[in-house]
Amino acid sequence: MKNTGLLRRISAMLYDGLLILALMFLTTLPFIAARSGEPVETNDNLLYQVTLAVMIFSFFVGFWTRSGRTLGMQSWRLQLVDSDGGRPSFGAATIRFFAALLSWLPFGLGFLWQLWDVDQLTWHDHISKTHIVHYPKDEG
Repeated sequence: MKNTGLLRRISAMLYDGLLILALMFLTTLPFIAARSGEPVETNDNLLYQVTLAVMIFSFFVGFWTRSGRTLGMQSWRLQLVDSDGGRPSFGAATIRFFAALLSWLPFGLGFLWQLWDVDQLTWHDHISKTHIVHYPKDEG
């Protein structure tokens, strides 16, 4: 069990991104139905924006606290663990979620940081005191 590299992380993020897009579509359907089939205007619909944000937050934090992995992470044999090697708490997962958003802001520098970090950790790994490990495929 070792910290995972950037390419494996990005692959899991792309997989999860597709799942999030599908969930956003499903979450949008009731809003379209409430508008009799008219498109939802995101700029002036605070309820819609909050609903999407809560759905995305719930997806990541829910998976991380329940099993330590999202579906994308599971596909790439990745596991989120706390500093003791266990599943992260709700608080640690919440901190990680918001810290990961901050890691994206400066052109993804918080993610790229792991290329220079001695332990291959990102900014949000450091901030949340969690990290992602790779479990290689069983040989037997």
